[in-house]
Formats: sequence, C-alpha cells, structure tokens
Amino acid sequence: VREVAETVPIIATANAPASVDILQLAGCTHVLQVAEMLGQSLARRTLGGETLAHVVGQIDELIVAEALVTGTSLVDQTIAEARLRERVAINVLGTWERGQFHASQPDTLIHDDTVLVLAGTASQIQCYNDLFHQPQAASGPVLIIGGGRVGRAAARSLAERRMAYRVVERAPENLRDPATDVLGDAADLAVLKKAGIMETSGVIITTHNDDTNIYLTIYCRRLRPNVQIVSRAVRERNVATMHRAGANFVMSYASLGATAIINLIDRGDILMVAEGLDVFRVPTPGSLVGKSIAQAAVRRQTGCTIIGLRSNGATQINPDPHVPLPAGAELLLIGAQEAARRFQKTYGGP
Repeated sequence: VREVAETVPIIATANAPASVDILQLAGCTHVLQVAEMLGQSLARRTLGGETLAHVVGQIDELIVAEALVTGTSLVDQTIAEARLRERVAINVLGTWERGQFHASQPDTLIHDDTVLVLAGTASQIQCYNDLFHQPQAASGPVLIIGGGRVGRAAARSLAERRMAYRVVERAPENLRDPATDVLGDAADLAVLKKAGIMETSGVIITTHNDDTNIYLTIYCRRLRPNVQIVSRAVRERNVATMHRAGANFVMSYASLGATAIINLIDRGDILMVAEGLDVFRVPTPGSLVGKSIAQAAVRRQTGCTIIGLRSNGATQINPDPHVPLPAGAELLLIGAQEAARRFQKTYGGP
C-alpha cells in the first residue's frame, strides 16, 4: 500500500512487540498492540476494593470514570438524593449492577455494590474523590487468571498503580516471577486458594478461550459471590453470556481493536466506555439549534445523554440543561450504538 500511496494513513495490528518497529519501517502510520491494550483496559476496570473514581476514558476535556460506592454515604440514596451535580458539578451517566449498565434516572437507587459511571473534568473527578474516598481494609492481591499477553499486560498495569497481584498460569514456560506467579490450572480449587481467591478484591480472567472464561467466571462467582470479576471475551457474541455467568465487566478483543481503529480514522470521535456503550461527538443538528437540552428531551427520545458541548474551541462539560444550544457547536453524547443510530435518525445532520 505504501508503495502506491505515499500519504494514505495505514493502520496495522501487531501480536509481538518486536513487530511494531518492523511494521512502522514498512510504512504503517499507526501500529496497535490490541492484546496490550486489552490487558490495560481490564486492569483499569479492576477497582481493587477502592472507592476512588478510576478514569476509564477521555475525549477532549471530558473524563469518564467509574467508582465503587461501598461504605460511602451514597449507599441507599437515589441519584436525586445524592445531589452529585450540585455538590461536585459531576454528572452521573449511569450505574453498573452486576454487569448490567443502567442509564441514570433521578429515582435510581445506589446499592452497596453499585459502580457509578461519572463524567466530568479532571478537577471535578478529584473533587468527587476528595469527598467520597473511603480507605478500604487490606485485601489480598488481584487475581489474574492467564499469563499470556493480555494477562501480563494487565499485571504491568496493576504494578504501575502499585496494586499487588497474583498470576495463575498452567504452562511452566510462561512463568515469570515466583513471587507473583502460581503454577497450575485455575479450575483446580487448591490452585485458586493458593493464589488467594478467598482473599482477593478482584479477579481478571484473560484466557484466549471463551468457554474457559465463562466456566471460570461461574466458578469464581460461586466461590466469592461479592468479588469483582472482569473478563476477556474473544468473540463478541459471548459478551452477554459472560455477563450472565456473573462477570461485572466484559471486554472483547474484537470490539476494543475495532474501536481503537475507528478512533484513529475519525480522529477520536468515539470513546468506548464499556462493551456496547460509547461516548461520541457529533455536530449539533439543525433541529436542535436554539433548543435547550431540557426542551429537546434527547435522552427520552433516543436513549443518548448530552454530557458535553464544544463551541468556539472550548468544551463545556455537563452544560446547563436550560441554555439554548448554539449553531456550529459539537455535542458530546453517551449511549449504546442503537441509541446513537436513533439520535441520527431523529434529529438528522447540522
């Protein structure tokens, strides 16, 4: 391709780190190591028992974060009663409840194991952490099942956050560090106990076989009903099955890679918050110009939520719902892919 087109962008994927330089020398504009990206994403979603809001993505100045509420004053309150927008100027996009995302409603009840999905600026996220962070009792290392490329990337990401971990790996040649690696089959209860399944604050399942990941998700959920389980899916069609098996979060290799490529092609217009949930940027449709967010009722009409407004080179996060939308601006919205299609169909283009 580079021989016949000197300037066209070329995006490639690489399985091995050594291949990155080779592909770049061959003319690739961008080289993606999807396994590395997936491991990092799985690790970011491991809360480790903390109530701090952890960043899961960013587009322009908008930061999307997730926060476990266990032990905070938010438990047993509704979204309306929590008044987070008034207290820290942050927007609650929705909640995760055992693998199911629910768009935020005023009467949404916050449970002890709820994970809030928040949107705001870096300073607003910090204000949330200052107000609601609760030191957690010491817990065991995060358990990573699978010591392949994805598992090792997750381990490196946890190490950067100074979080302890253990890796369960059944192939002796894949063992790296006797201080962190446990040799054996994760289907063996003795191996899991040795690795700390009964004490861990979270489990990351990273094998490259979906049937194995589903089985291990069920197994770990039975052993630890309240532990956080984050799992990899090789095939996107198995994501829903893993959620039903008990995973709190599931990320598929294919969707993560496809979204990263789309981000590069569209210059970052899409940010995948979770499987099937995206933040995306669109020009303000002509039919919405002059209307306020409250008047437009975008969420009720389409399922999308307006969480940002970019105009005259500046981005306003969580804009005032009663101020009319200007012409020539861009909207930042969050919603499922089907909701994004409904938005385009309902309101059209600029």
